[in-house]
Amino acid sequence: MDGGGAYNPRTVEEVFRDFKGRRNGMIKALTTDVQDFRRLCDPEKENLCLYGLPNEQWEVNLPAEEVPPEIPEPVLGINFARNGMVEKDWLSLVAVHSDAWLLAVAFFFGSRFGFDKADRKRLFNMMNELPSVFEVVSGTAKKQSKEKSSVSNNSSNRSKSNSKRGGSEPRPKYSKAEPKEEEEEEEEEDDDEQGETECGACGENYAENEFWICCDLCESWFHGKCVKITPARAEHIKQYKCPSCSNNKRGRS
Repeated sequence: MDGGGAYNPRTVEEVFRDFKGRRNGMIKALTTDVQDFRRLCDPEKENLCLYGLPNEQWEVNLPAEEVPPEIPEPVLGINFARNGMVEKDWLSLVAVHSDAWLLAVAFFFGSRFGFDKADRKRLFNMMNELPSVFEVVSGTAKKQSKEKSSVSNNSSNRSKSNSKRGGSEPRPKYSKAEPKEEEEEEEEEDDDEQGETECGACGENYAENEFWICCDLCESWFHGKCVKITPARAEHIKQYKCPSCSNNKRGRS
């Protein structure tokens, strides 16, 4: 059994297309076609493997007879564990081994056709953009998608709230340019607004990678160095009062 090995992709794009086709076939076997897959994994038969094919199909078959095989082989004996495990756990185990096999096949082609460091990195990044077989089968991919959607919605709501206040200040109470991956685009849009914010102490504008803190009373922003507040100290301040607001309070008392 060659698992579609007769097809030899030679470029990064072709290897990725091959990877994607095999991946989709294996996902189909472990999700929409799971009853057929389970039936074919008969524990009474010899060592069986799950093969994903480049045309997005799949098959359960015996391993290749030739040694060494034309391409890397999937894990053996998936049928033996069928009746000894909870079905969900069994499918997840097959999915994990399927992910390992898909990567092995992709980088086998990469090595065979002389991919350099840049090509291997580009190939991995392309594959890594897709959820793994295990993430799809276990439902993790859907959960991650919902979490990203929730983060996006919350970020959008915060942006609308800030626009109603009409201020041009940076959004958090204290800020250092360390955007999360999910909010990179939003942070880039806010950079222009932050650049217009002036420090209440020295009068200079906001600059990238500078630590700032906002007064909870007057809502003015300050360089941490200007008011002698470090990021570590700011973590423990529940309500920050700038020097001016602190002096005014003492003057009234």
